Amino acid sequence: MSERAAPFYCPYCGDEDLRPSEQGHGAWECGACNRAFQLKFLGLLARGVQRADNGGDPI
Repeated sequence: MSERAAPFYCPYCGDEDLRPSEQGHGAWECGACNRAFQLKFLGLLARGVQRADNGGDPI
């Protein structure tokens, strides 16, 4: 896997007309909706954290 994967779709309008922005690392511009956004990796989740899938109260 590449360290610098590019987004395929705009997170706001879903269009594929994306270009790297001059704003810095991880910044992108959408030509369709004229928005700029930035992607950032926050880190890995701690091991041992379990997702609760109990589904809530039974009906």
